[in-house]
Amino acid sequence: MVEEGVRVVRCGGSRLNFRRAVFSVDSKYIFCVSGDFVKVYSTTTEECVHILHGHTDLVSGILVNPSNHLQLYSCSFDGTIKLWDYVDGILIKTFTIGPKLHAFFIPLHAEDSVFLTISKEEPDIFQLVSVKLPKSTSQDVEARQLTFVLDYINRSPKCIAFGNEGEYVAAVRDFYLSVYFFKKKKTCNFTLPSTKNKKNAKNKFTCVACHPKEDCIASGHMDGKIRLWRNFHSDQKYTYTCLHWHHDMVMDLAFTVTGTSLLSGGRECVLVEWRDGSEKNKEFLPRLGSSIEHISVSPAGDLFCTSHSDNKITVIHRNLDASAVIQGLVKDRSISTGLMVDPRTKALVLNGKPGHLQFYSLKGDKQLYNLDIIQQEYINDEGLTQTELTKAAFGCSGTWLATVEQRQENENELELQMKLWNYSKKTQGFVLNTKIAMQHDDHITALCFNNAESYEKPILVTASRDGHFKVWILTDDSDIYKKAIAWTCDFVGSYHKYQATNCCFSEDGSLLAVSFEEIVTIWDSQTWELKCTFCQRAGKIRHLCFGRLTCSKYLLGTTDNGILCCWNLLSCSIQWSAKLNVRVMEPDPYSDHVAAVAQSSAGSDLFVFKPSEPRPLYIQKNVSREEVQWGVFVPRDVPESFTSETHQWLNRSQFYFLTKSQSLLTFSTKSPEEKLTPTSKQLLAEESLPTTPFSFILGKHRQQQGAKLTETSENELVQLPLTENIPAITELLHTPAHVLPSASFLCSLFVNSLLLSKETKSAEEVPDDVDMEGNKESDDSDEEYDLTEKDKETNNTDLGEDAIHQLSKSEEKELRKFRKVDYSWLTAL
Repeated sequence: MVEEGVRVVRCGGSRLNFRRAVFSVDSKYIFCVSGDFVKVYSTTTEECVHILHGHTDLVSGILVNPSNHLQLYSCSFDGTIKLWDYVDGILIKTFTIGPKLHAFFIPLHAEDSVFLTISKEEPDIFQLVSVKLPKSTSQDVEARQLTFVLDYINRSPKCIAFGNEGEYVAAVRDFYLSVYFFKKKKTCNFTLPSTKNKKNAKNKFTCVACHPKEDCIASGHMDGKIRLWRNFHSDQKYTYTCLHWHHDMVMDLAFTVTGTSLLSGGRECVLVEWRDGSEKNKEFLPRLGSSIEHISVSPAGDLFCTSHSDNKITVIHRNLDASAVIQGLVKDRSISTGLMVDPRTKALVLNGKPGHLQFYSLKGDKQLYNLDIIQQEYINDEGLTQTELTKAAFGCSGTWLATVEQRQENENELELQMKLWNYSKKTQGFVLNTKIAMQHDDHITALCFNNAESYEKPILVTASRDGHFKVWILTDDSDIYKKAIAWTCDFVGSYHKYQATNCCFSEDGSLLAVSFEEIVTIWDSQTWELKCTFCQRAGKIRHLCFGRLTCSKYLLGTTDNGILCCWNLLSCSIQWSAKLNVRVMEPDPYSDHVAAVAQSSAGSDLFVFKPSEPRPLYIQKNVSREEVQWGVFVPRDVPESFTSETHQWLNRSQFYFLTKSQSLLTFSTKSPEEKLTPTSKQLLAEESLPTTPFSFILGKHRQQQGAKLTETSENELVQLPLTENIPAITELLHTPAHVLPSASFLCSLFVNSLLLSKETKSAEEVPDDVDMEGNKESDDSDEEYDLTEKDKETNNTDLGEDAIHQLSKSEEKELRKFRKVDYSWLTAL
């Protein structure tokens, strides 16, 4: 195969809440930005219908084409505007603007003009400009003639709004509101007090929205107030009224389509509907899970949607009833658990919502489920000390999960708790088995399972700053009431009162390596005797891992002084060392390769090597400009077949890494369009509904309508499993009658679907004296064998010269029994 160069690509997990989501005109779809892509979701099934890929940098704005509701505009930091056919997922046209585009607006009656937010040369200075998109048959069009509209604006699209069918534009920044009237070409400026006293300290603007039909501007503020501005055509006569419910800053505002209600959201996780702009007449949708960052309204007015700080989009009906949730990769403040792989689902696992572990499908780019570890209600208050999930590890092929949580008010008050979770086949999830409080006297720095298959009983090791590592084993905890198993401490180890910082088991589980600051200790996992120590005095140990397969006799360690060491466990000496400031070191569990990401002045560099020799097999410089904090190898569903030594590390597993800004990246030889995104030919939302027995029946009928049924299609038609019989009946009986076809239409289809499938005989299995025509007819029912004498004569003629005599009806039945017997087992003899 032709081997291409390895490159870094985005692999999902991008922010869905970077910009406001946008509804299609018929409310069937919802569009949202996701890194370099635009994702098209169904509002009913929550499934991703298309991923629009073509931009080379972050997408910063999306809008439905006002002149064609089946098309979508998108703008990006790459300086282009793209026009898409979102139904088929096809790129129609690219307009090259030039500068970095931060926001995108198309007001009513704007004809071919669109409005963009661009940055000037000075930092943090942004302009609102308009550009005319020329009509052209070419797919790539230049549109670089920008017309200045407003200066000194905020980069966020929430701080700009067009009002009263595009007659004016309102922009807010800091303590200023500017309104530009297009016909008058006049700007009115309004200023709120900005003194630092308690009353005016939080007058700062955060967002703005304009009434769709009246001259009314709504603005949100840091103190939680909403101001409704009127008579703003003059700097002197303006008035405003205040609405106040939010106790913290107002994150976003949106008017409904008719303008009768105003929607607001903030850090309280509550959507507030202010009806008729009245403080007394308001409705609430509480407990949305996390802060509301964006609010959108569908053009039809029947749906709202909110984008949340935990990378989630909630679709809400007009009656304030949440109907769908689109959950992306949750970006927490810090990934304390690191990146793990669930051995069962091959999902990426890391801490997400406060107190939760999230299981994220890399292939489907969506969250599978959340596991509530802490099991406490989270209170969104910055001054409150919360219980935090700090460590997690999988063991025994995903049968066990260990988690550590902590809460610390001050230096002397530390609360620690370790939980052991057992995977239940019955519930298909993790069930809490053992809870251990204060298992150490100080913070836990590492935990690991002995995952060697040769060990029957699971073993868990925890290391702590208190100078000890503890070995936990699974024991019988049964009593007269029930049979049970639980975890208990089996051994406590230490080394000269140094802090234990890392721990890991060898591949066969026979050795345990524990680092104590600058010293590495090796312990026998059978007797827990100290075998040897390694001390290079090159700094505190940052990472520790054993080699695998052919390199299992080596132990790797990195130090905070920028040294990578490799020790030979057979000779108990250092094999080699290198000067390398390693931030991430991960062994591939399915090969003997190790990936190390080192930090340099230019960015982060990748080194792939085998512990047996210091020469790297593969080097890629500057894989990311920012620091890489975590990495993990994920097994491939289908192995690659690279033959060159530099690419073999990509065969069995794929290396994913997470940067400081929590961008999830990976290495691939294929383009993102080929490898990491669904094909644009994916089914639409209506076709991606789950298959039911009812849809199965009708679907087969529609495929075969108007054509003669062949033997193959008949076999396909009756391949419905017998286990589906009862659900099929339930489906028909519970479907509303007004949406069902007529009973005469369904009857034969439904009855045929319940019949036993036919046995397909091979040529060798057919008796010599009967041809395929006769065999086919012999499988029919008894009723079909009440043939006239003329039919029998015809059939006998068709059988040819091999037919010796006419069979009686009883003989025919007896022969038919033998023909139905399965003799396929004879072929195995």
